[in-house]
Order: sequence, then C-alpha cells, then structure tokens
Amino acid sequence: MYIDLRSDTVTKPTKAMLEAMYSAKVGDDVFEEDETVIQLETKAAQLFGMEAGLFCPSGTMTNQIAIRCHTQLGDELICDETAHIYNYEGGGIASNSGVQARLIKGDRGQLTATMIKDCINADYDWLAKTTLVCLENTVNKAGGSVYALQQIADIKQLCEKEHLKLHLDGARIFNAIIQANYSVSEIGKQFHSISVCLSKGLGAPVGSVLLGANTFIKKARKIRKVFGGGMRQAGYLASAGIYALDNHIARLKDDHERAKQIENTLLSLNYIEQVLPVETNIVVFKLTDKYTTDEFVEQLAKHHIKVSVFGKQTIRMVTHLDFTDDMLGETKKQLQSL
Repeated sequence: MYIDLRSDTVTKPTKAMLEAMYSAKVGDDVFEEDETVIQLETKAAQLFGMEAGLFCPSGTMTNQIAIRCHTQLGDELICDETAHIYNYEGGGIASNSGVQARLIKGDRGQLTATMIKDCINADYDWLAKTTLVCLENTVNKAGGSVYALQQIADIKQLCEKEHLKLHLDGARIFNAIIQANYSVSEIGKQFHSISVCLSKGLGAPVGSVLLGANTFIKKARKIRKVFGGGMRQAGYLASAGIYALDNHIARLKDDHERAKQIENTLLSLNYIEQVLPVETNIVVFKLTDKYTTDEFVEQLAKHHIKVSVFGKQTIRMVTHLDFTDDMLGETKKQLQSL
C-alpha cells in the first residue's frame, strides 16, 4: 500500500471522470470554439453568481492574471504574510505585474477589515497606490483555516468604501464552503474576482477557473494569452472539471473527517510539539527534537507513506480523494509506532 499525503494535487482521475474526458466535445479554445470549455466556464460562473469565467492551466496562472488585471505598474496589494500568491508563485507579483506586496501578520492566515484599513496607503506621490486586497480561503500555510463569512463581508465593505478590488485565491474554496456551511453564491457576492482550483480537493487532473465580470474576463483572456495559457482542444481537461463540480464537492467532508482523525492521533504522540487546529483537509504539525524533518520523512517512507516538509521542524499532510479509510488506518498505525 502506497500512501501519498504530500498534497491533494496527487489524485488520479476516477474511472467515471476518465469516461467523461474521453467523450468530451472539443474545439479550438483560443478561437473560443471549445464547447466543453465554455460549458465549464459558464457552470463555474453561475455557481458563484459571477458573469463569466476563464479556464486556465493552473491556480497560479489565475491568481497572477487577476493581479495583472486589477493593478498597474508600481501599485501595492495587501495580503497575509502566509499567502500563496506571495510565497509560492515564483515572485509573480513583481515579475508579472510590477506590483509590490504589503504583508500583514493575520490570525492563522486570515485578515480583518481593521488590519487592512491600517495598511491602505494615503494618496501621496511618494507612496505606492494601494489598489488590491487578496484573501486565501482556505489558508494553506495556516493548516487549512476557514474564514467566517461576516469577516469577508466586512472586508468587502471596506474595499468598496476605499475603491479597492478584492480577489480570492480559492484554491480550496469548496473545502471552506463545506466546512463553514456558507453557500457558493454568498461567497461570489463578496469578491471582484475568484480563482477556483479543480485539481486539488475536487480531483481533476489539471486546471483552475478565474471568475469575474464580463469586462474583467475579457481583459483576463488577453493576459492569459500573454502568459502562455491559451489552450486548444482543452475540453478534454474541462470535462474533468465539470465532472468534479458535479460529483466531488459533497464528499470533501470525508477528507475533513480523516484529517481530524490524523490530528487526534498526533495529539497523543510524545514527539509532536504542536498541531495547528484542523478544520478541513490539511494537517500541519511541528516535531520535537526527537526527529528532524528529514528523519521523520525517511521513517514514514520506509512504510510507503509520503508527507511534505513544510518549514523548520514542520510537516504537512493533506487528505484527498484517493486517501481511503484503510490508508488512514495504516497512517495512524505507523505514526504511533515511531
């Protein structure tokens, strides 16, 4: 038994998903003639109550396109210091858009309207113009923490008042929706743009959809081409996304429950110093000096279990579509044996 807990990106398409991909009707998406891509973009936009969508190869691309659309050279965006757009997108904020980031130390990766208000630059010639706020939900580096809807609504109200755009990195937004029990449309109302990943918890092999107003998506489409994201017969991939949206959202609660069981096991072990509170499918924990991260990874690898090093003495595990109850049992057993 091989168990891969490095990320929820490691999943393989299910048999039914592959059948949907095989039978997809395709065309040239650069010419806007792939009807399956159009179907996915329309479906995702309607789910969130947005006007339009744009299918892209990755969540990094959708986030970076959004930043480019919402800002101008020399502007400043606000995000948490743990944000994926800042830490894990190759410096794209600067290299793709010529924008600088104002980092805030939030609460488990989450910002409040008060935190943001204090960081909006005044309109002086010598200060960068604040134009964009970026939130992440769930927050990866904070162990999959989930925003409260009112907290987001307060931020949206501030952004409207201060004439700022609000973007959501929703790489795992459906995990947040399932956990917090708010509706998809309620989330859609809060943001000017949303990046929705299909290849993490939803189990599609490739792709994210960027959502927003018609004028925003028209601009985003041109930027996608500049970034090299124009795809041709992409409907084979889009059909997997459609299948995922239709079939893999409700089952995310199973991933959350399995992650919670791993958390409970870790809390009972003497070589664990800290476990971040588990809300969704991400388990982040810190080791005592009994093991280095490399030693810990090596010990689990002997039992065919893969995990990620996530910082100094820190490990991440992520449950997903391909992680079964049998795998859960084996993982708990090996953690207890160390």
